Amino acid sequence: MAWFKKVRKPIEASPDKSRVPEGLWVKCPSCGQVIYNKDLAASLSVCTKCAYHFRLSASERLRTLFDGDWEEHDSGLRSTDPLLFTDTKPYRLRLEASIAGTGLNDAVITATGRVGGIDCVVAAMEYGFIGGSMGVVVGEKITRAIERAIAARYPVIIVSCSGGARMMEGALSLMQMAKISAALARLDRARLPYISILTDPTTGGVTASFAMLGDVNIAEPGALIGFAGPRVIEQTIRQKLPEGFQRSEVLVEHGMLDIVVDRRELKDVVVRMLNFGGAGLTRPAAAPTAEPPPVT
Repeated sequence: MAWFKKVRKPIEASPDKSRVPEGLWVKCPSCGQVIYNKDLAASLSVCTKCAYHFRLSASERLRTLFDGDWEEHDSGLRSTDPLLFTDTKPYRLRLEASIAGTGLNDAVITATGRVGGIDCVVAAMEYGFIGGSMGVVVGEKITRAIERAIAARYPVIIVSCSGGARMMEGALSLMQMAKISAALARLDRARLPYISILTDPTTGGVTASFAMLGDVNIAEPGALIGFAGPRVIEQTIRQKLPEGFQRSEVLVEHGMLDIVVDRRELKDVVVRMLNFGGAGLTRPAAAPTAEPPPVT
């Protein structure tokens, strides 16, 4: 009878499982630095080593700008899929998936609150909702936000993060470019400031309309900003684009932007711009008199 010695094998970790709990550390895609998640949040999602700017959600963006709480507007608006559009899958299913994934009804949050003690209307786009694309609901919410600002004599801040107009809504999405631009023209006639903040990415119909119409156009470092993407341009002109093409640093050198600002300094810069534009001094316009005053 053979005797066998029982050997206890060491417990081996599964190769596809990490012993470190998920969500504690984040690896910077630019420099490879591993950053503790709480440290990243403390630096407003900017890499502490190379200053790479991670994308923020719309609600995170509002938290970085507002002094405290804010009042959200028109949160119940959602698309009705007017064209009953289907590509690889129905647009209705894409909407349902985005609503479940982001907790929003569409790709923008509009809200009123204080920025540096100044009452402002802020719209922040959500890239996680179908690439932050601009459909009918996004256009309507931003337009209503601008009209609300005109009525209350508040400045407007729009944070763009978008792939452009939403193709699933066809020409209806393209109409939002003119609609928002017309509202901004009324804001300008009311002599109220509009600050546009362009983040990575800001492309397509958003760039071709309201994103570039600010009294001051501010961009974050390294943001991709343009109409068509660099790959599409290269395929069209059949030439290699120069290094940094369509990035915010190159655009500010060529006069397409006013300033590039690190996110950690962005709120202070915005407040200075608002004060310079007299946002803290805005009051309801006086009613016009029947006859002009006599010339002395």
